[in-house]
Amino acid sequence: MTSLLPATRTGAAHRLAALAADVLGGPLPVRLRAWDGSETGPAGAPVVVLRSRRALRRLLWQPGELGLAQAYVTGELDVEGDLGAGLRTMWAAARERGPRPPRLTPADRARALATAVRLGVVGPRPPAPASQARLRGGLHSRARDRAAISHHYDLSNEFYALLLDETMAYSCGYWASETPGSTPADAQRAKLELICRKLGLRPGARLLDIGCGWGALTVHAAERHGALVTAVTLAREQAAYVRQRVRERGLTDRVEVVCQDYRDIAAGGFDAVTAIEMGEHVGDAEYPAFAAALHRHVRPCGRVLVQQMSRGRSAPGGGPFIEAYIAPDMHMRPLGETTGLLEAAGLEVRHTESLREHYVRTIAAWHGTLETRWADFTALAGEETARVWRLYLAGGALAFEEGRMGVDQILCVRPGPDGAAGMPATTSGWYEGLEKA
Repeated sequence: MTSLLPATRTGAAHRLAALAADVLGGPLPVRLRAWDGSETGPAGAPVVVLRSRRALRRLLWQPGELGLAQAYVTGELDVEGDLGAGLRTMWAAARERGPRPPRLTPADRARALATAVRLGVVGPRPPAPASQARLRGGLHSRARDRAAISHHYDLSNEFYALLLDETMAYSCGYWASETPGSTPADAQRAKLELICRKLGLRPGARLLDIGCGWGALTVHAAERHGALVTAVTLAREQAAYVRQRVRERGLTDRVEVVCQDYRDIAAGGFDAVTAIEMGEHVGDAEYPAFAAALHRHVRPCGRVLVQQMSRGRSAPGGGPFIEAYIAPDMHMRPLGETTGLLEAAGLEVRHTESLREHYVRTIAAWHGTLETRWADFTALAGEETARVWRLYLAGGALAFEEGRMGVDQILCVRPGPDGAAGMPATTSGWYEGLEKA
């Protein structure tokens, strides 16, 4: 319970601010309010609220991003107002201070421990929040990959239907129009159409959609371009949803939905293959084999389109929170390394296009929906899961905005025996009229 006594300079917030200044090498960039009612920090700055000593106990046991995330999703730590603004302020301060915090002397460490004891922070390790992933087995074994995918994508079809627009596309949109009234659904339809044009889909073309999600691209390619689609997902709830969607649209003669690991796909000779924000789940060591599978499944002169998130070697993105709560075992790398792996598999990279700024707008739309329908999300999934997603979306938008993460469409061709690629001479036809897709 918050104390009703007036805050003093010796309150918990003041003690913690002084300690943080020693550890971080400078004053806190945010205002701090503690469980005893004490408050300190720059006026007008975002306010970080420590509702419980347990938040600090988590940081003692799990320093850094994961401990902070655990405290936030449990509600032991909160940010008043715009969470994105609070994260932006903290990231800016971290950049100014450089990558290495000051080295603490033995006296510094002793003083920090004494402060923790006085504040009642020292104690047994708090249990991990229920929403944190708990995976077993070898990294990227089939069973572990299935569990990792299920953790995120089998949250429930109802949850994603509440979050996404009517296309049910859960990947970066393409904001082809600046016309007032342009919607997230318009951006998703433009993205789906752009992919189909880059692939050169025609009626009867065979498309393998690896990691098909809730069927946005599968349905668009079959319905709008007459493609014959094999849609593959590891998530059972997704597979059931896509099958129902295909039946409702009368596309059962054009679409086959398969719930299996991409490593178990036997068919080949496809005219086109897609992996839309699926490659991040493959793993670092496994990516060469994944790229080889893309090459194996597409016919000579057929096209492969990979839409995939990236991050620089020295720029944080993803990290402990994402891997613990959102996408366990995911891996991102710089764009150049991914194109190199695709080329090493025998694919010819013909075109890359950054959608980084488009993802800022896409995630902002999802975040806006989450906040607008907060009561619905908490009723459906619980307060803790809703807070996980609030942190995920606010932090994700900021990472793309600041260039710590990127996302790109990479178009490849499997060259024919004589080097033929079958590509158009120019790319101009890909973009005409996309805003009306």
